[in-house]
Amino acid sequence: MARRQATRHSTITDVADAAGVSIKTVSRVFNDEPNVRPLTRDRVLKAAAELDYHPNVAARSLAGRRSFLIGLAYENPSPNYVVDLQRGALERLHGERYRLLVLPFDDASAASGKMQAIARASGLDGVVLAPPLCDDPAIVAELEAAGLPYARIGPSSGGSHAPDVAMDDREAARAVVDHLVGLGHKRIGIVRGDPGHASAGARLEGYHAGIAAHGLVVDPTLEVQGAYTFVSGYEAGQALLALAERPTAIFASNDDMAAGVINAAYEAGVSVPDELSVVGFDDSNIASVVWPRLTTIHQPIRDMAREATGALLSLIEHEETVPHQMLPFQLVIRGSTGPVPA
Repeated sequence: MARRQATRHSTITDVADAAGVSIKTVSRVFNDEPNVRPLTRDRVLKAAAELDYHPNVAARSLAGRRSFLIGLAYENPSPNYVVDLQRGALERLHGERYRLLVLPFDDASAASGKMQAIARASGLDGVVLAPPLCDDPAIVAELEAAGLPYARIGPSSGGSHAPDVAMDDREAARAVVDHLVGLGHKRIGIVRGDPGHASAGARLEGYHAGIAAHGLVVDPTLEVQGAYTFVSGYEAGQALLALAERPTAIFASNDDMAAGVINAAYEAGVSVPDELSVVGFDDSNIASVVWPRLTTIHQPIRDMAREATGALLSLIEHEETVPHQMLPFQLVIRGSTGPVPA
């Protein structure tokens, strides 16, 4: 009987009939209400599985219940970063009744003033904010005013009671300088990240702190602005390699830009790492695709997205969560760095 019904779209009535319970009981089971006996719950879930029945999330929303939609809002030009964000959030939602709605923005200004309206129009139960949106006070104020639960990935600013998951970008950048100085490099260039991202400032601070800690002088000519894109890294690499006294090492503030630097070095006939060491940041997929494979900082973006999504679910379901989590970074040494040229 159940198998014949599975050939069409099964309904909540079919499940109730197969389990020998009321429609209201089936609804209680799928809404995770506590006042259902374990044996009854098991019988309903078994009937639903046999009928290949899946509750209609949109119908629940129309009925005044939760939409079971979580928004992931981001503004980042790096496709590798975005993929890791989405994978982390989806991993945490696997097996849950919630679904992910991706909310990409061209820049933070496009999100400011619109986040509340978008959340209401989509019927979101909560939002995960990735940088730089998570550091925008106007966006945070919007969500606070709407009373919409949210969690932040990698914030550097305070002023919010929402849960957040971060990593120490400053110390990670300093670890990059330590590694390069340890290889004998003294002229270390940097491709700065997009100034609209707080992480860019933190990484620049770490670079400066590392240079000073080793008794070296910060040289403004060795600092070139990038935009977290391959093209901006390529152009920055060209500029640094065109200097009369070029750097022996370049630290790019993300992997996409580091890949661009390696491409610029290849075109200029500069061997990596024999004549130039290159370091990235993030440990995204591209770090293992370029040649030589990229020495980089492993930023646990996927883990950060997963933990932030979990913190948001806890806030929505239980109105409590861990307020702040700091995840560790790791310097991953590969083939793009070597001793300073003799």
